[in-house]
Amino acid sequence: MELEMIRRLRAINRGVALVVGLGLLTCAGFVLLDIILRQIGTSLGGTEEIAGYAMALATAWGMSYTLLELGHVRIDLLRSRAGSLGRALFDVFAMIVMSGVVVMIAIKAWPVVERSLVNGSRANTPLETPLALVQVPWFAGWVWFAIMSCLTTLAALSLLLLRRHAETESFVGAFAEQETLQ
Repeated sequence: MELEMIRRLRAINRGVALVVGLGLLTCAGFVLLDIILRQIGTSLGGTEEIAGYAMALATAWGMSYTLLELGHVRIDLLRSRAGSLGRALFDVFAMIVMSGVVVMIAIKAWPVVERSLVNGSRANTPLETPLALVQVPWFAGWVWFAIMSCLTTLAALSLLLLRRHAETESFVGAFAEQETLQ
């Protein structure tokens, strides 16, 4: 059950990653077009602002994909010397800490979004972008990451309690070790 849930979450995150990647590619095309237009004396304007928004959205939504692809940075000095149970304990501890931090970020991000919604805040730039237009999907990305992190932690805890230590390796282990184990 736990591994099936992780498989499905990976599939969802791959779809999200494709959408985010297409958004970044579109943004890069927009910036490239602006650079070309600047060479002939005109500009679309606002490319820096839009690129910044794209990066914030890509980061918020990309964290979940990175989590299940074992791409987050880990310091594994002790973990790599432990047995199957020890590695699983380190992994679950790391996931509990990460989940706590990410949930706190998502909670603290809401007042920022709420203030923009209530005040109808706009960027202090020539585009005067309504901030909620960017902050709502940014916040949703952090909430998704918090949900993903908590579900992953619960799956790892469940496998740990069922004494299926080695199975946690595939979704909360360390990427560098995955390469050496195969």
